[in-house]
Amino acid sequence: MTKIIKILGTGCQKCKSMTGVVKDVIRENNIDATIEKVEDIIEIMKYNVMSTPALVVNEEIVLKGRVPTKAEVLDFLKN
Repeated sequence: MTKIIKILGTGCQKCKSMTGVVKDVIRENNIDATIEKVEDIIEIMKYNVMSTPALVVNEEIVLKGRVPTKAEVLDFLKN
């Protein structure tokens, strides 16, 4: 099943870092996933997120306010 990953953030450096980490994990582990970057503040607020970047997997917020490690991302995607 394809994982739907959304990265919520306005394009700050932390948001770009998170995107890089997520892309690396997907590539290195051959995970079937699509990544969507959500930069519109109105869309971000629909998730009730006040601290970016935030990581959403299959419409569930799994992390917000910091850049995850590769191990954390892999954990989120396996569960």
